[in-house]
Amino acid sequence: MCYCRDCQEGGRRIESLSNAQPVLDADGGTAYLTYRSDRFRCIAGADLLTGYKLNDRAPTQRLVASCCNSAMFLKFAPGHWTSAYRTRFEGELPPIEARSQTKHRVAPTPIPDDAPTHPGYPPKLMARLLGSRLAMIIGR
Repeated sequence: MCYCRDCQEGGRRIESLSNAQPVLDADGGTAYLTYRSDRFRCIAGADLLTGYKLNDRAPTQRLVASCCNSAMFLKFAPGHWTSAYRTRFEGELPPIEARSQTKHRVAPTPIPDDAPTHPGYPPKLMARLLGSRLAMIIGR
């Protein structure tokens, strides 16, 4: 779950599109399921994806299905991961593991206590991203 300014603004912009589905949770965070980019692919409808950036120099591109304005996933360049919007998945999903960038959270309600909170990026997340990059380099 991310509360950074970019995720909040990106969510608001996507939600302002015609007939768009919600992106932000009630408290302003955006929930993602994160995958190594080499293990993530769009198997249908890639031609319907439209990329949105907050500005021309932004490293993050949010991919939205142009047919229904549903946020699908985002890519952070030059990152090696893809963050899929949790709201696009159905069925039993893994629990939220962490709430990051909570220093930017603006909701007046208490932060849910279902996962550890971090004012910045969680060290565990950073370690996982580094580990996944190393695994990609050595071909695992």
